[in-house]
Amino acid sequence: MENSPISYFTPKCVTNSFGMLPSGKEVFSYTLSNGRGLEATFINYGATITSLKVGHEDQAVDVVLGFDSIENYIQSFGLPSAPYFGSIIGRYAGRISRAEAELNGVVYKFNANNNGNTLHGGLKGFGRAYWTMKRIQGGERPSIVFTYTSPDGEEHFPGNLTVEVTYTLTPDNELLVHYTAVTDKTTVLNLTQHSYFNLDGHSQSLERQTVQVNSGKILQVTQEGIPTGRYDDVANTPLDLTQPVVCPKVIDNSFVLPQDYNREAARLYSPKTGIEMTVFTNQPSVHIYVGGNCFGQLQGKEGADYDRYSGICFEAQNYPDAPNRPEFPSAVLHPGQTYEQKTKFLFKLTN
Repeated sequence: MENSPISYFTPKCVTNSFGMLPSGKEVFSYTLSNGRGLEATFINYGATITSLKVGHEDQAVDVVLGFDSIENYIQSFGLPSAPYFGSIIGRYAGRISRAEAELNGVVYKFNANNNGNTLHGGLKGFGRAYWTMKRIQGGERPSIVFTYTSPDGEEHFPGNLTVEVTYTLTPDNELLVHYTAVTDKTTVLNLTQHSYFNLDGHSQSLERQTVQVNSGKILQVTQEGIPTGRYDDVANTPLDLTQPVVCPKVIDNSFVLPQDYNREAARLYSPKTGIEMTVFTNQPSVHIYVGGNCFGQLQGKEGADYDRYSGICFEAQNYPDAPNRPEFPSAVLHPGQTYEQKTKFLFKLTN
């Protein structure tokens, strides 16, 4: 095993303080390396990915947007459009119309934070939660496990919900994200990882990168982003990403996928760095969103000025508003069941 920074856990795992929350709780950062060109750093605020470096030594490229301080992560939720950089989204990724859903004959009114709808979990969401680092380990597949228990009634969602998210780096330069959750009361759940990727480096523009999504259909939505229950074909439209195209400057759409973890869902490529990222998931959709704008109010890592064309998200998840659409894949989790979600980001150097 090659030399690595000293850690009080195991080789290939480094732990540092990342600052204090206003509540007095300390936030920690954890860095994993597979020793083969992939290094990831996480914090237990939002179970957030703060850095993801691809390549070796001085040629490594940090391919995700983020901040250098916990203060900026906290303040980012007060921006005109919160970016949710690198965080886990829950209880429900995407929008729930009218901020309500019926479960077992009871209509639950959730916290509304987006034009009368619930977006990404509500007023707080899991991206601002203080997660517990449950386990970290090195070896050939270094990994870290974060856990969070969302109490019954949080954001007015029913059930005590316990979530575990495991991040693993493989020898093949894959970042695996594995989610599980259990509840003691029937609830709705839709988790995703909200990293903004830029394969030229986090401080660059997307303008030279290409994206491809293996889907011919998107969810049709209203002007507020609420699904109508219908699907639109992407053929002969600007949203036809079935072949590699330059990253769109504006996109905020859910692409329909087969629930097949072994099938490629999407791909991002940089001809400048030669980095290629392929996304796999067992979820029925990947929501593609381009953004990252900090509106000149906050600086990103290393003094970066992020704008609306700084990063692209691949939010592997269930459909938005599925709790109100019985024709959509079910987002209901019952006691005795285990929610399980898998997403994989595979990195290759083509140069």
